[in-house]
Amino acid sequence: MLLMEPTLAARALAAATEITASALSDTEPDDVLGTVVRHAAELADADLGLVMVRTDDGDVTVEAAHGAADRDVLGLVLPPESAAGQVAAGGETVVTDDVTDDPRTSRFVPEVLRSYGPFAAAAFGQGGRLLGALTVYRDKGAEPFSPETVEMLTAFAGQAGVVLALAEGANARHRITLYEERERIARELHDVIVQRLYAAGMQLDRVRRRMRWRFAKADSERLGEAIDQLDATIQEIRGTVRELRSTEVEPRQLSATRTDLAESARGEVRTAGELLGYPPTLELSGELADIPAERADHIRAALREALSNVVRHSGASEVRVTLRRDDGGLRLRVRDNGCGVPRDVEKRGLRHLAERAKGAGGTFTINSSPSMGTMVAFDLPLDEE
Repeated sequence: MLLMEPTLAARALAAATEITASALSDTEPDDVLGTVVRHAAELADADLGLVMVRTDDGDVTVEAAHGAADRDVLGLVLPPESAAGQVAAGGETVVTDDVTDDPRTSRFVPEVLRSYGPFAAAAFGQGGRLLGALTVYRDKGAEPFSPETVEMLTAFAGQAGVVLALAEGANARHRITLYEERERIARELHDVIVQRLYAAGMQLDRVRRRMRWRFAKADSERLGEAIDQLDATIQEIRGTVRELRSTEVEPRQLSATRTDLAESARGEVRTAGELLGYPPTLELSGELADIPAERADHIRAALREALSNVVRHSGASEVRVTLRRDDGGLRLRVRDNGCGVPRDVEKRGLRHLAERAKGAGGTFTINSSPSMGTMVAFDLPLDEE
């Protein structure tokens, strides 16, 4: 086994350290590959360095380049039979004095690379985690790559590939941790802050309706404006919750994507009971402790809107909430014995629930009459994984 001269070894170690720090930071992957190929070209004293990434079909594509022709070769694709393709598939390091004359390489040299002679290609990555090939070129007529340089390139390519593979896993774990924290904040906003604002708004609305003859017109209008501002704030917070929950992380990777819908339903019913002056009946059935967060949000919104209408408009003396999970999905029913939904009442919230149900592949119906009261039905399918 050849030994690298101390200066070259020290330079290779410094380069690997820089790549490790870059890969484990928030640096973009393309920038990290650029750092890898720049160091490879400089360490090998090459005129051109390329990082070629292997695709599922065995082709290799130039993802990063450093040298005079770097912009011309980005995106270049070589077949699995090429030297780079074979190295990327786990083959031995390939080195030649002239890439255009050697029968192992000459058939696969594109026009843009025919001005180069000395060539070396080493596997980028190690063992079962090969990412592609790291290749270096010198101009035609230049001194061939020495055995020491080829050994350095092989070791450097393997180490750099492993660092990127480890960083990929670390960054994925970081994204999951970040998402879980965002999910916790979103859940806190949705389940605690929104519920408190909602309860405050309902209390104010009841005061306004009960005391409307005792308020001066200006005071009544100001109270109405305050209630409207609370409603607007709730909508803004819900928008923030949706943004917090938008992510590229796969849901199946996350531990915080499921909600105890039974506990959420109890909280909504408890708040409505405080406003009504009596507790609605709540019936729960089926496994409700592990509902996907997105499905749970739809059900909570439907329950909250239905109970809000009961508190504000129905005058009901009895309210019954049933929520069950069966083979068909989630089924919510809210029934009251009140006067029905008045015709002159703003129905924006109900229209919003209809849109929610349709967008989620579910159904929303409402039956209301002065003599029979109101029944709200909101059904959602559950796509089991």
